[in-house]
Amino acid sequence: MNPGEEAPDFCLPHYKGEKHYLKDFRGKWVVLYFYLKDNTSGCTREAKEFSEKKDEFEKLGAVIIGISKDSPKSHARFIEKHNLKILLLSNENHEVIEKYGVWRKKKSYGREYFGTMRSTFLISPEGKIVHIWRNVRVKGHVDDVLKKLKEVIGYGA
Repeated sequence: MNPGEEAPDFCLPHYKGEKHYLKDFRGKWVVLYFYLKDNTSGCTREAKEFSEKKDEFEKLGAVIIGISKDSPKSHARFIEKHNLKILLLSNENHEVIEKYGVWRKKKSYGREYFGTMRSTFLISPEGKIVHIWRNVRVKGHVDDVLKKLKEVIGYGA
């Protein structure tokens, strides 16, 4: 995946069982972020910060979508526990995570395994990838995404 390319479409469930397609968001900016696991410290912080800034993103015509391989049931608990206001979708078979190139080999304590690389994609209203953040560090990330969105739409210029 590279900027300028068409963002791969997907159809994934929300915790209530509704299916969401990327193409349903045409005409809006999409902040699509991939995270590791519900209720882990970094992922919780990221989801809470996106939730806190949701109104600011919406004023700029953007929707925030988080994807992880957690189940819809896990997402329901995560959303309720932390009063999250963003759309979280479940990709248990990690097919979409792979399509976006963020399913990677990782190493921890000498053990190798595959997992999600925390990444964010800014997608234009026409469905093109505008910017990619890979291997995201949570601190300051939501503000960086908001700043980039303002920059690409010419907000305040």
